Amino acid sequence: MSASVQPLDRQRLVGRYLAQRRRTRAFFDMIEAAGAYFARPIRLRNPFVFYEGHLPAFCVNTLLKKGLGQRGLNEEYEKLFERGIDPESEAKVPAGQSVWPSRKDVLAYAKAADEAVVEALTRAELERDDVPALVRGQAVFNILEHEPMHQETLGYMAHRLEPSAKRPPAPGRPETGGEPPGPRVMRIPEGRATLGADPERLRFGWDNEFPEQAVHVPAFTIDVFNVTNRDFLEFLEAGGYDRRDLWSEEGWEFRERGGIRQPLFWERDGEGRWLWRGMFERVSLPMAWPVWVSGEEAAAYARWRGKRLPTEAELHRAAYGTADGTERSYPWGEEPPDESRGCFGFESWEPVPVGSRPAGASAFGVMDLLGNGWEWSSTPFAGFPGFVPMASYPVYSADFFDGLHWVIKGGSPATAHELLRRSFRNWFRPNYPYLYAAFRCVTA
Repeated sequence: MSASVQPLDRQRLVGRYLAQRRRTRAFFDMIEAAGAYFARPIRLRNPFVFYEGHLPAFCVNTLLKKGLGQRGLNEEYEKLFERGIDPESEAKVPAGQSVWPSRKDVLAYAKAADEAVVEALTRAELERDDVPALVRGQAVFNILEHEPMHQETLGYMAHRLEPSAKRPPAPGRPETGGEPPGPRVMRIPEGRATLGADPERLRFGWDNEFPEQAVHVPAFTIDVFNVTNRDFLEFLEAGGYDRRDLWSEEGWEFRERGGIRQPLFWERDGEGRWLWRGMFERVSLPMAWPVWVSGEEAAAYARWRGKRLPTEAELHRAAYGTADGTERSYPWGEEPPDESRGCFGFESWEPVPVGSRPAGASAFGVMDLLGNGWEWSSTPFAGFPGFVPMASYPVYSADFFDGLHWVIKGGSPATAHELLRRSFRNWFRPNYPYLYAAFRCVTA
């Protein structure tokens, strides 16, 4: 049956929506307990309070108002909490808004929004060909995928709070491992990479995922494992942060302006030993974990090795391609994601040792292409030929086709399962150091 005619399962939609809202509530309860609800640990992001209001306001603005033509619940909040992603300069409270609402007021608004959204998911006409935002239920899936995206990016913010200020949701220690495996590379033969998706075969995708296009990828050699903390420590100790020849103009400016001399997730203790600043504790730097760095740091390391970052098409070829020319839905095949295949799905806020989920290897034997850290590519974020902004959220992608953002692929420990589909594309500025992003290198 074509994806375009598959009926919506209302009970499943409601269950998914409420489960996500519970996860969000637990996150903000943790932040409030830390006394950080109004804190702003990342300058180019709003305070935490904004996002607890933004998530229900997005549902109201996108599904109830734009999709179903209903009236909003609180015009002031639906404007205040409307949008706050990757602002050009410091995000600010709108003019005339001297203070953020109390959490009690935000929660009251969220409760009313949840009730209205559940009512709509249960009874409203969610698919209509004569309403652009409801074609194929687009607005419904907008709100369902938007929330877990923010749950991950909220993690980036929470990671900047002191670990001691947060309580882990469940007991347990991170899987740090020992020494990483030795470096290995894999030669990927020339072949096809199918970027994007065919809307007739995909129930929902964001506008930058369409239309599907097949591209020819010349042969290349790629690292089997992500660059580890051990690998990156060699770069640092060899003076990589001080070698101007390894950095682009923008990268050197980023390094100079921010005084960048080490990965953001690394710290030193009082005796000069390297630590990993985790979400809930500091641990001795796990050498077998992938290093999480900005795109500029990744590119400088690759130059130091005499290599480069892969393109989006090369990542696709290594992840989903096969020797016989067919392509898979996931690196490992057609089975849905589970914990044996990779570290994703909010399994943790930290990575695991590289190569420790071998069941997730691609047909070419490349490890960890889904989960454990987004993969930096060298491809500027842009629409595929024939790109059309989505009716329900037209500014989702197009505002970032500016040459200043790079495509990242794959997923991190805090990436939801539904965002692990082959066509999903994420993007960030290469000088943004806060995300859970790893990388690997390639040569021709």
